[in-house]
Amino acid sequence: MNQRQSLEPSDTAAVREMLAGTGYAEKAIEYYIRKVFMGDMPDADQVSEMVGSCGDTMKVFLKVENSIIKDIKYQVLGCPGAVSSAMAAAKLVRGKDLKYARTINDNDIFSELEDIPAQKHHCIQLAVKTLHKAIDEYGNGK
Repeated sequence: MNQRQSLEPSDTAAVREMLAGTGYAEKAIEYYIRKVFMGDMPDADQVSEMVGSCGDTMKVFLKVENSIIKDIKYQVLGCPGAVSSAMAAAKLVRGKDLKYARTINDNDIFSELEDIPAQKHHCIQLAVKTLHKAIDEYGNGK
């Protein structure tokens, strides 16, 4: 299964149970299962990528109009913590101005997810750093 495919209903129940059992809140699980902001964006105004300390890789695509993030997508090669963190970051900044989006921090993502296992907090950091990198590079014309 690739990152953009949905889970079958029978798989969803098993995934929910497994992730809940390892410390993921229902909201974080929902982000992982639905992957609403997962994919690519051929007409993106900015594309930036980072590799985390654990080897997870994130690429973020921004579509910006008048300093507003009109659309955002992530591609994630990583664990459920990385996927859910990226999806939460996208949810928080879509439709917001770049200045606000640049203020998003780890605590904002954690609050949006409600809870993920402590050993996955680096995934939140990766989602935030990738977003900030994209905003900074967009502002610098890269």
